Amino acid sequence: MLKKLNNENFADEILNGKGIALVDFYADWCGPCQMVAPIVAEIANERADITVGKINVDEAGEIAMKYDVMSIPTLIVFKDGKEQSRIVGYRPKNAILAELP
Repeated sequence: MLKKLNNENFADEILNGKGIALVDFYADWCGPCQMVAPIVAEIANERADITVGKINVDEAGEIAMKYDVMSIPTLIVFKDGKEQSRIVGYRPKNAILAELP
């Protein structure tokens, strides 16, 4: 299931969560973000073992700043609330899956 993340639920869903989480930092006006969105949604539907969320950088700029998100889309993989890896820019599904345990 794809979760909509924001300032109110980011800590509970991602930082305090256990296991693997994939977070898509995006903006509605971003073309490459729109290209990666269906891939992130597919992964959310296929991988019930991980948390998959999207966070709009225009609505949650302080979280984007905290994680030094300078370009979008940026996908960050967290494990037990700690950043493990990141992908910046559009990547095909197999490249994204390769970052997930």
